[in-house]
Amino acid sequence: MMELALPAEFRPNEFPAASREQWRELVDAVLRKTGASYDSLVTKTYDGLELQPLYTRSDEPPVPYALAPVRQGWDVRQRHTVPDPVALMNDLEGGVTSLWLAVPPSSLERLLDGVYLDLAPVVLDGSVELARAMLRVYSQAPVLASEVRGNLGLVPFGPALDVVLEARSEFPELRTVVVDALPFHDAGGSDAEELGASLALAVSYLRALTGAGLSVSDAFAQLEFRFAATADQFSTIAKLRAARRLWARVAEVSGVSAVQQQHVVTSSAMMTRRDPWVNMLRTTIACLAAGLGGADAVTVQPFDAAIGLPDEFARRIARNTQNLLLEESHLGEVIDPAAGSWYVEQLTDGLAVQAWAWFQEIERAGGIAEAGSLVATRIASTWAARSARLADRSDPITGVSEFPNLTEKPVVREPVPASEPASVPAFGIDSDSQAPRGDSPPTPSFSGRSDSFGLPRVRYAQAFEELRDLADAQPERPQVFLATLGPVAAHTARATFAANLFNAGGFATPNAGPTKTPEEVAERFEQSGAKIAVLCGSDTSYADQATATVEALRKAGAERVLLAGKKTDADVDGFVFMGCPALEILNTTYDFLGVER
Repeated sequence: MMELALPAEFRPNEFPAASREQWRELVDAVLRKTGASYDSLVTKTYDGLELQPLYTRSDEPPVPYALAPVRQGWDVRQRHTVPDPVALMNDLEGGVTSLWLAVPPSSLERLLDGVYLDLAPVVLDGSVELARAMLRVYSQAPVLASEVRGNLGLVPFGPALDVVLEARSEFPELRTVVVDALPFHDAGGSDAEELGASLALAVSYLRALTGAGLSVSDAFAQLEFRFAATADQFSTIAKLRAARRLWARVAEVSGVSAVQQQHVVTSSAMMTRRDPWVNMLRTTIACLAAGLGGADAVTVQPFDAAIGLPDEFARRIARNTQNLLLEESHLGEVIDPAAGSWYVEQLTDGLAVQAWAWFQEIERAGGIAEAGSLVATRIASTWAARSARLADRSDPITGVSEFPNLTEKPVVREPVPASEPASVPAFGIDSDSQAPRGDSPPTPSFSGRSDSFGLPRVRYAQAFEELRDLADAQPERPQVFLATLGPVAAHTARATFAANLFNAGGFATPNAGPTKTPEEVAERFEQSGAKIAVLCGSDTSYADQATATVEALRKAGAERVLLAGKKTDADVDGFVFMGCPALEILNTTYDFLGVER
């Protein structure tokens, strides 16, 4: 075969190496033209980690992270809170490979009738009574004791310790304890806070287990961790990698070798009730990140989980999300595909360092049992910071705070049964606890569960959705008139922005359309019946028409006039712009209109 000879300038190994400084010079030259700076490209996480716009080999962590061997693929784990054998069998026949049950103990035997327990491991989320009922089912089932897998989901304190020891003696491969990190995430905590608090919780469980007579290695073998996965795919991947690294360190200090078992659940906090179809996109990204991060089992929440009891269609979509990623995208065929990414490696290292420092702080406070107030206060502070970014839409929520659809048809679901265990995250549970505002969180009493710290259960969309609910409850939808100046090309950008902002609060936004004179704008405002107007135009039209238009609007009955932009010589009552305190403006508008809460 003839070899193709390339000219020297096309041989990749003969290009001169580009330095970070050269790249920075080119970037600075572009940014100067826009009035921005390099710092505008650097973002900071809620853990204080700076995310750079460029990573190179020089950013590789000093101690390369070697992923502990994990199996290819993951368990497709679906959750059941209602003892419905038909729904359960639909899941198993549709590709689910393990079950997560939070049902009454009396229903367990009937629910699992016909299930091959050696093929479909069961994980519980309930009480000591539920765990004992599960042991009775295992004892009566045609399955070898050595083939029983799953987890009883216990907290190893008090009577639960007796069940742990009983299960350990009868079913040696069955895990009995879940280290549930979801409440830390569901309260608005950061990734490192979730990791560090879960580590402290796990260590308290190890102490209890070894104190009950288990060896250190047996105690480690009882634990499975439960983490949240969000639509921030790289943060999720790094969090799961950091979690295994942290747990390996705890095992090393304890004198054993142990691989962390991870059950990853798509975040309840990120789910929305409005435009819930977008939740399919959120959970798909979260599932992908969980798989790429090395999760052993993944639960994808149905898209309607924040509304009520998920229906069969939503459950099918949830399990098929995983089936597609596993069977068609083959994500499970590569172990740790993010390894070697300088960005992910640096983020993994940063999260591990931050989480370890947080874990040590909890331990210095006396361990997780004594650090309840510390944990609650720390997470409340993070939620306050997160709330501020949600409020000004720096952290946008598609379909809610950005691109809301006021004409969407509501999705209605049956309410979740009242028997739902309080420890379970929002799989159809009302999760709209408000964040602590100003006052310190109440002093919690530790019961061994991660949800016993008095933490709120929040959703990122809740504040905007409450305003949407308020608007829907009015006899007539409140409105804000968009006083558009000039032709469509001149005002469409700012009119679209203003409509997007006020629609996020449930306001209708009629507009003047193409206009030529201030009097024409004022006439259309008067016809709308609105009391509030927002000027929307170009900088040129503001200079030429803003003052006259404001005067015309006030004569036409406008009680409040805002401007889409940051400056004007006209006598306006306020401004709306990118990065403005959107939630505050929406609430102020409701107050101005006299809408009762």
